[in-house]
Amino acid sequence: MSLLVVGLSHRSAPVSVLERASLNEDDRIKLLQDTVAAEPATEAAVLATCNRIELYADVDKFHAGVAELSTLLAQHSGVGLEELTPYLYVHYEDRAVHHLFSVACGLDSMVVGEGQILGQIKDSLARAQELHTAGRLLNDLFQQGLRVGKRAHSETGIDRAGQSLVTFGLEQLSQGADVQEWAHGKKALVIGAGSMSSLAAATLARTGVGEIVIANRTAERAERLAQILTEGDDTHVLARAVPMDAVPAELTRADIAVSCTGATGLVLTAETIAAALEGRTGAPAAVTEPDAEGSEDGRPQAGPQAKAARGDVRETPLPPTAGEEGCPLDLATVEPGFSLLGESAVAGIDAATLEQHGTWVDNGTADRRDAAGRGVEADAELITALAATAATVGRIPERRRPEPAPVAPRPEPVLFVLDLAMPRDVDAAVHRLAGARLVDIESLAGASADAPMASDVDQVRRIVADEVAAFGAAQRAAHITPTVVALRTMAADVVTSEIARLEGRLPGLDDKHRAEITQTVRRVVDKLLHAPTVRVKQLAAEPGGAGYADALRTLFDLDPETVASVSRLGNGAAGADHTDDFDQNGKNRGPA
Repeated sequence: MSLLVVGLSHRSAPVSVLERASLNEDDRIKLLQDTVAAEPATEAAVLATCNRIELYADVDKFHAGVAELSTLLAQHSGVGLEELTPYLYVHYEDRAVHHLFSVACGLDSMVVGEGQILGQIKDSLARAQELHTAGRLLNDLFQQGLRVGKRAHSETGIDRAGQSLVTFGLEQLSQGADVQEWAHGKKALVIGAGSMSSLAAATLARTGVGEIVIANRTAERAERLAQILTEGDDTHVLARAVPMDAVPAELTRADIAVSCTGATGLVLTAETIAAALEGRTGAPAAVTEPDAEGSEDGRPQAGPQAKAARGDVRETPLPPTAGEEGCPLDLATVEPGFSLLGESAVAGIDAATLEQHGTWVDNGTADRRDAAGRGVEADAELITALAATAATVGRIPERRRPEPAPVAPRPEPVLFVLDLAMPRDVDAAVHRLAGARLVDIESLAGASADAPMASDVDQVRRIVADEVAAFGAAQRAAHITPTVVALRTMAADVVTSEIARLEGRLPGLDDKHRAEITQTVRRVVDKLLHAPTVRVKQLAAEPGGAGYADALRTLFDLDPETVASVSRLGNGAAGADHTDDFDQNGKNRGPA
């Protein structure tokens, strides 16, 4: 059996796809159940967070496993397989182990080094254990992943490489200002009472906000979180709980709103935020237009080049200036201050020459079409008319580029909104509302793309590499353990059989001598088997050592069913090693 992971994350898929493919709790449970019911898989675990959806499984066939796991992910996420496939990644065996350990250390997180992922891995393991979909392999893998993540945080400064998603989001809201100074005394509204919302509330409390209001569909959970914040040693802050229908009213009083719920639809619409802004300012919230450097929803973009890539901008070449080499017009008589499309340029010039000049402006492309769909023939007619006008009246109206319209400055925000949910809780149109600043998962992904990596990241990578090697060696050694246990069980059976035969031949043997003989025979067998079994486990732990188990079974004629039964026993005991025990109960085909 082999470890396989199929998934997608913020590194492989756009936020819009992750949002659509997100799984609620019921979806995760059904996915686990269907995975272990499928033919290639015997174990399964799902790691689903805001930024990733990964399905881990122990499979007996690689290609069949990839196909089955991909299909199951598509079915349960509701995204078609053909659409989902380009964003999926696959890791197998050691690469799958390396991937989970990297995730556990925060190396694969949107904000490098964040520690929340450890709790999410723990929850994933607990869910798989509760549903009995995690066997020995996934139990070992996830438990070791948790240990590796804790080791990375305790032995290195990976925490300095990044912050939690909440802290990073607050830094983006404050736009570079010190978060504690920015947040001091503000009123905050937290929507949701789950793990992420609780972390957001605790973080806000530590930054020094004056009040925190918790809104949640389950009133008891909101009240419990408010009580913890009020009575906590490190989060002493004025906190209270409100029902969800009180959110619109609370928004008119809040300076900061953080939302992270499990809702499948929008929790805060643009209309709700606009109404809150109007309630705060007394004036309707204006909708800002995208500027030259922004997208239609107000997010920063890569400027005109990004727009041109989307087809939003029609690039028009500027007319050549006087003295440019290769221009077919005689520019000597052009008066300063006039464009080449103005009166001095065209007066007295025939249509053919003007057409030739137009072709030169467009870099020799004679078959171009303008914005209205006119081709060269229409341009020739226009140029002929212009030339006739110039010959009659001596001048034509000058055609200059219009000056860009001034862009009104965006007002300072009065409401700061942080959306940490996936799928999103807050309407993306809020980006365009004047007076509001929205930071969501997509904004955070763009902001963290160029974040500097701390030097501690290299140390964590070395830890991950060492732990992957150790895990692989342990798994290979564990693979031979059932065979070694079966061998020692066979040896114990031989000792028992021979002692029974000795008692038949020497019926007058007293208990003292019988015990001494039995102990001596066992010591002899133990010494004979000790060195080979220890050595074979060492060899099996090395790459390519799987064949030693087969060799032992063949050399000692061990019953495969005995080995399998020991293996099943080991799975139930989390891989317990009984290689030094003699009191095993197994049947074999060894000599009697």
